[in-house]
Amino acid sequence: MQLAREEYIEQAYFFRAMHERMQQSLSTQDLLESLKHEVLSTTKLPLALDYMSSELRMTGRFGTAMAWMNHYFTPFQTYVICEAEKDVGRFDFRVGLEILQREAEYRSEKVSPQGIFLYEFETLCRNRLNYDHGLDAIAKDPIFDQDWKEWIRKVRQQVGIVDFADLIYVRSEFYRKKCGGTVDKPILFGEKEGKIALANRRKDPLYLFSALGRQLGYPSVPRPKRPDETQELIPGMMRRLERLEQRLKLLEEEQRGGIDLTRFYGRKSDNNSTG
Repeated sequence: MQLAREEYIEQAYFFRAMHERMQQSLSTQDLLESLKHEVLSTTKLPLALDYMSSELRMTGRFGTAMAWMNHYFTPFQTYVICEAEKDVGRFDFRVGLEILQREAEYRSEKVSPQGIFLYEFETLCRNRLNYDHGLDAIAKDPIFDQDWKEWIRKVRQQVGIVDFADLIYVRSEFYRKKCGGTVDKPILFGEKEGKIALANRRKDPLYLFSALGRQLGYPSVPRPKRPDETQELIPGMMRRLERLEQRLKLLEEEQRGGIDLTRFYGRKSDNNSTG
């Protein structure tokens, strides 16, 4: 069952605020308590945040709470948070929040099954998440009907074996027109998606996602940002200057008649000095 538009608007605000305020070194527990009073009280999100806060106190995670609230959060939302909360792995929690923010914003506008699937599948590709578990979570989204669910399960079996652009192309309106309307499988994508998929056959799937986003306005998946190295620039230069200064001193001593190596010796013990 799809949620009301106001629910997705508040979800987008929650994920965006979490992402922004975590950069201020605030604890997740304090953020949940604060945002619980900020989001619209006529939605179900405050109740969800209250439950997530309790789960966070007991287990240190709130992905498990989202899994229990599968009537409110989609399985893919839960999957993203659970992957971001893993102790092992390189999937940044803040990137996961930004992913869910953009998805909620898209759901609050003119959403389509095609846009949701392509956005979520691109998320798996760009962040190198598990295709098997990720596609299983995508297939359980209530936005997809039975035809979509069956096709996503086939994609789950064929990903990495069959070109992803071909999987879209043969289920498009453009392919049916080229075949003279003799296609016996349900059409899931429109004519434009079919043309773009045909133009990107045997190419990197990321080119396909980029073209679909440009041409059809599908949401783009946020990319991990490189860490800011400017804060370490000045301290690093200072350390290099210190080492350079030490080398220059040694060169000056060598030119004046040799380097005094006695200062590098350790102090003799009292026993040795008396023996």
